[in-house]
Amino acid sequence: MSTAVGMLTERLVGATHWLKRDPNTRNLRVGYFGTSTGAGAALVAAAARTDFLGAIVSRRGRPDLAGDALARVRAPTLLIVGENDAPMIKMNREAMGQMNVEKKLEIVPGATHLFEEPGALEEAAQLAAD
Repeated sequence: MSTAVGMLTERLVGATHWLKRDPNTRNLRVGYFGTSTGAGAALVAAAARTDFLGAIVSRRGRPDLAGDALARVRAPTLLIVGENDAPMIKMNREAMGQMNVEKKLEIVPGATHLFEEPGALEEAAQLAAD
C-alpha cells in the first residue's frame, strides 16, 4: 500500500471511530466517498471496519491501490467512471473481479477522466446519491 493511501486510510478509520463514539452519531450507518487515491483508501478502510459501514462510492477512483483489501470489503460498492476514460474502466472492472460483495460499475456517457464535460459531474453526483 502506498504511503498516501496508508495515511488517508488511517485518517478515515480515525474519523469513523470518532463518529461511532459520539452519542449523537454512534447509531448512524457510515458511508465512504472517495476519488482517485482517496477511493483506494476508502476501500482499505472499509475492509478494516466491516461492522458498521453502509456503502462505498468511488468516482474515478483507484481501487487498484486497495490491493488485497478488495476481497475483504463487505459494504455495497458503487464505482463511477467516465465513458471516455478507458484505463479507469479497465482498472475498475478488474477491481470488481476481486470483490466478494454487492458491487456495480456505472459509466457516465461522454465523460472523461475529470468529469469536466457539461452535466457529467452532476450525473456522477446523482448516481452517488441514489
